[in-house]
Amino acid sequence: MFDHLPPIPPHPPHDWAAIGRQPIVECDEPLVPMSLAPPPIKVFPAYARMGIPGAVNECYVREGVYRRLLAVARALPEELSLLVLDGWRPWRVQQYLFDTLQATIQAHHPELDDQALLERTREFVAQPSTAPMAPSPHLTGGAVDVTLCDADGLPLDMGTLFDEAVPASHAAALEIEPGESDRRHQARKNRRLLYHAMLAQGFTNLPSEWWHFDLGDQLWAYYGGHDNAYYGPAELDTIESRWRRQL
Repeated sequence: MFDHLPPIPPHPPHDWAAIGRQPIVECDEPLVPMSLAPPPIKVFPAYARMGIPGAVNECYVREGVYRRLLAVARALPEELSLLVLDGWRPWRVQQYLFDTLQATIQAHHPELDDQALLERTREFVAQPSTAPMAPSPHLTGGAVDVTLCDADGLPLDMGTLFDEAVPASHAAALEIEPGESDRRHQARKNRRLLYHAMLAQGFTNLPSEWWHFDLGDQLWAYYGGHDNAYYGPAELDTIESRWRRQL
């Protein structure tokens, strides 16, 4: 299924204003923890492990996303697993990531005016928003950060690290940048495998991040050409909390 995969196509910079205009018809699917998933899914809540303030030690996604991620994992070559790094993200975490990256960019590029600084920051971190009709993608439970890992659980080489805010992290960067090496060739193959495996199950990719995929949110509606999104901002009313209320 994944032999001779085509290149990842380049896309122009995303238009956050247009993305925020995608209508949302909320379907009220619950958030579920990815740790419930059987192999070949693996879960590593990256921000909690990094000690990011407010991060939860779990990767929650909407139920429909959960089932599609399982389908992705089961379609992979036998020796590989899908590694889930982040899903639903509290607003506090989104704000921290945005502020931290913006401060880093400003320190390295003091010549940028406010608008240019905002655009550079939004290249890799969405502006925090709890607005019902224009939420940050990870606040919906429809956005998910993933990579591939080998039979020993070690992540495959994707050319850059997860969350590395550099141009080489753009999904198509390894297709268009000059230069060649065995490592680059393998990283390009790994990116293509992840990209096409996710798209085969209905996800869309955020072009500036090889690890970020969407289902059901406004980014998905925008890049997938759908009439509307069906995931708006979600509260962490999870399977666990519903079980606790029933006890």
